[in-house]
Amino acid sequence: MTEKHSPKQKQKNTQTDLYKIVLYNDNIHTFDFVIDMLMRYCDHTLYQAEQCAMLTHYKGKSVVKKGTYDKLLPIASTLLEKGLSVDIE
Repeated sequence: MTEKHSPKQKQKNTQTDLYKIVLYNDNIHTFDFVIDMLMRYCDHTLYQAEQCAMLTHYKGKSVVKKGTYDKLLPIASTLLEKGLSVDIE
């Protein structure tokens, strides 16, 4: 009789593995506000921020920043403080 093993889940390393900040659509904030926040805190160009805002609006969410967890955490925290709905995945 063979023994079944559950697959091991890989633990991510917060200092080396890549994560992403996901921005979720809401009906509260204006495009200008979201664009300003993305330019200010995610270092987006105007074009990048506009594209992310449009994707978020039409698809419900979009990835706005990639990096290590340690680098993304303060950015995501600031965006949350500003009232945007974001998550780190």
